[in-house]
Amino acid sequence: MSEVHVARRACLRERCQASGSASALVSRPANVRYLAGAAPHGAVLLLGRAGDLLLCPGPPDERPAEGRPDEALRVERLPGPGGDPAVAAAGHAMAQGGECLAVEEHHLTVARHRAIRSVVPRLRLADLGGAVEQLRVVKDEEEISCLRIGAEIADQALGELLESILVGRTERHLALELERRLVDHGADGPAFATSVATGPNSGRRGHRPTDRRVEEGDFLSVCLGATYRGYRCEIGRTFVIGTSPADWQIELYDLVFAAQRAGREILAPGVAYRDVDRAARQVLDSAGYAERLPALTGHGVGLEIDEDPELAPSAMGKLDACVPVTVEPGVHLPGRGGVRIDDTLVVRPEADGGPELLTITTKELLAL
Repeated sequence: MSEVHVARRACLRERCQASGSASALVSRPANVRYLAGAAPHGAVLLLGRAGDLLLCPGPPDERPAEGRPDEALRVERLPGPGGDPAVAAAGHAMAQGGECLAVEEHHLTVARHRAIRSVVPRLRLADLGGAVEQLRVVKDEEEISCLRIGAEIADQALGELLESILVGRTERHLALELERRLVDHGADGPAFATSVATGPNSGRRGHRPTDRRVEEGDFLSVCLGATYRGYRCEIGRTFVIGTSPADWQIELYDLVFAAQRAGREILAPGVAYRDVDRAARQVLDSAGYAERLPALTGHGVGLEIDEDPELAPSAMGKLDACVPVTVEPGVHLPGRGGVRIDDTLVVRPEADGGPELLTITTKELLAL
């Protein structure tokens, strides 16, 4: 992977030079890992005139899940505790004769920005903006492979849970069991806090598990994800507890399923982000649920669980091939519960078979 990271840094360097910056300081951990192969705690990456440098406050973590720094990178550890790698990196940039240093203003705190400026007052600080995040949107096949394996792990963990006895168990207990199963099957850990919601809690986006116990007749909605080699995927499903779902549960489930299918089927290179959102949202709007819908239909995934692009009504831009996204419409009815269905897919052209579905657990309304 060394040549991959070298190429990524070269691409960023070209962007910086085009905007008048000879050096760049990358501090956002996911961006550091993307460009360096690893992001030890507190580390920053300097793309300098005299070479690239990974500065760490302590020794890099050797665990495989944390990644390994690119062999072409020089790695430097700060000599003592309490130092700031970002400030040290700025000092290196000035010592190399730079006049302008691009920094990630959206990540640096005001205090850290002031500390850098105080050490290198003659170095002009420019805003790198979201340049690295933009590079991260389109994934290479190695990145997609990591997402695919993460999705397989999440599917396996969810499938095993569905084979167990659920009635009487709490949301919190089920969430903890799912996270343990993810690790048992080879995940670095959960991609985000696992959500298990029952009865009147079901269908809520981002619901935090409580001590409510699963009861007969409940909707049970689950949203989980696995992290594999730093890459994070997501899956969400809704089930019914008991032998026979109620008519309102079948009707609501079928509606959300139709909305999710509409969003999945429109995914293709060149399709506007907002059109994906519109395709799913219109199905639910037409049934009278416009006021109960989440702010977005989906989002990108990768080294972070919530990346660009946003599939939302006001989102600007169009999909590219090899962009992994979620499609996750849902409806929550206060006091009754609701439905969420969530898949991770990779945008592919029609010639390659259309969108690639990574999360394959059945979307049939199962009665458990």
